Amino acid sequence: MRQYIDLCQKIIQEGHWIRNNRTKTNCLTLINVDMEYDVENNRFPLITTRKIPYKSAISEMIGHIRGYSNVQQFKNLGCDVWEANANKDQKWLRNPNRKGKDDLGRIYGVQGRSWKRPDGSKLDQLKKIVQHLKNRNDNRAEIVTFYNPGEIEMGCIIPCMHTHTFSIFRDKLYLTSYQRSCDVPLGLSFNQIQCFILLALISKITDINPGRVYHKIINAHIYENQLSLMRDVQLKRSPYPLAKLFINPEIKNLKDIETWVSSDDFKVVGYRTHEAINYPLNI
Repeated sequence: MRQYIDLCQKIIQEGHWIRNNRTKTNCLTLINVDMEYDVENNRFPLITTRKIPYKSAISEMIGHIRGYSNVQQFKNLGCDVWEANANKDQKWLRNPNRKGKDDLGRIYGVQGRSWKRPDGSKLDQLKKIVQHLKNRNDNRAEIVTFYNPGEIEMGCIIPCMHTHTFSIFRDKLYLTSYQRSCDVPLGLSFNQIQCFILLALISKITDINPGRVYHKIINAHIYENQLSLMRDVQLKRSPYPLAKLFINPEIKNLKDIETWVSSDDFKVVGYRTHEAINYPLNI
């Protein structure tokens, strides 16, 4: 919580106003932010100064792992954050690559699970990495990326948290996650959870003890219409101790995550929180 609070305060104190072309909204912006999450000691980075729908965040990550590309697929898992991007973004609605209502295009996990090669075949990046890690074959390139420069126009949004690098170091598994753009009041509360969940899950199914997540954010920002809620409400609240996360021990392999795992298989213990804050979403 302290690093999250420090980041919000730093953006307010040191950030510069930048107008975002996509949303046509001004953002108080900071460049180059580093966060860390301690998975080894189960210090679950769940924000306590406002209530976070953490099950939705977990469901979204499960959907990315499965390679989902449709609003209804995410909704069936319990995540309803993709409606606006799929069905209200005017630029995407006009995009000839859009396949109709609820289609998200080739976003996030679609690239991670079915990257198109020049010969037309598809590469399952995540499956390859899991197999490498299970065999303790870390070639310093255990990378899954959702960012495909050749298919940017084929998705409703450019992936924000776009690349994940796994590293085996001293018999522990580490994760470095790269994020090009971060809506700090809304997005980061999900992104922190998802980085933690991703390392915890991959560690579990590869049977390697987890270490830490290193989360690199390039552009961290607070939108102009979010600023007063952050400065005058959320930052006035005192944080509570971090919760702990427990994962269903029956989850054994990637196939389990692909087929039956849901947010109900993740139990959060000791989550004490202040009331929710309804930050506006800028699309």
